[in-house]
Amino acid sequence: MLDAQQAIRAAAERPGTPDRGRVAAAAAKAGDVDALYDLVGLLLRGAVSAPSDLTDAYDGAAEGWLGSRPNAAPIPSTSAQVEVPEEFWTAFWELVLDPATGSDALDITTRTAALSGMVAPELQSLVADAALAYPGVTDAADQGMPIPFTLDALSRCPAGSLGSHIHSLIVDNGFDLEVLDRSTLGFDDLIAPLGYLNSRILQCHDLWHQLAGYQTTILHEVAISGFQLGQFGHHYSSMFLAVTLTKASVARPEGVPLLLDTILSAWVHGRETPSLLGIPWEQVWDRTPDEIRAEYGIAVYASPYPADLIEQLLAA
Repeated sequence: MLDAQQAIRAAAERPGTPDRGRVAAAAAKAGDVDALYDLVGLLLRGAVSAPSDLTDAYDGAAEGWLGSRPNAAPIPSTSAQVEVPEEFWTAFWELVLDPATGSDALDITTRTAALSGMVAPELQSLVADAALAYPGVTDAADQGMPIPFTLDALSRCPAGSLGSHIHSLIVDNGFDLEVLDRSTLGFDDLIAPLGYLNSRILQCHDLWHQLAGYQTTILHEVAISGFQLGQFGHHYSSMFLAVTLTKASVARPEGVPLLLDTILSAWVHGRETPSLLGIPWEQVWDRTPDEIRAEYGIAVYASPYPADLIEQLLAA
């Protein structure tokens, strides 16, 4: 296990190259364990030190693992990176090696989010620059901080509409309308466009579930992180997926193909779907999901596995 940790960290600290993701993914799919560690380290590197290289790493991984890159314009890379503090590595491995990691959704969310506070302070500006390179981000962020949705507005939407679907999802499952309280997370203090992006994805996460075809299951929560990452380089999603892949590579390598099939197919889906950030949701609440998909070019996720596969395996 120590060798795996050392290999993944070394890979995360090694500079990326244009073809590294494709080569590592193809070799990993053929059963090369060292290549798997290199791939996981490369994707981890994009989360913790070199966010502008993340898109090329995932596009290359999709080509090597799935056989083709996304049908989307390349995202330019600046090759800028920062050093990763030792404090981060300590917390990262504590989370990855904790046997309970993943058993509670709120726990892994808060602990993964806490990792973002342990990276180098300079990383924030690199994450912001990387996000601005994605289609639709600048125009969406120029709208200003998003106004919170309300259950009252959703409750007035007609049956069968997007708003009605979201209202039922929130109320029937006891969910929070924006997952976490954006005001207590200090989003107003983040450099542009990160305050907007983090606020927007909190309020739109369940919307994207509905419209893009991701169910609220364990596997599809992993998948939608890949979709969010492909849409705008969502930093939390990159960190969450890095934790998930590292944990599997170290503790449950037999589960890695399932994860990579899911994450990379959802990444491709996110890259190939027109930007959802700037859609004026309040103006389309009364329309059906199919009508909205047709207008904005949103295809439903073609999941490579049953959405509830992990629940089935746990039950068995």
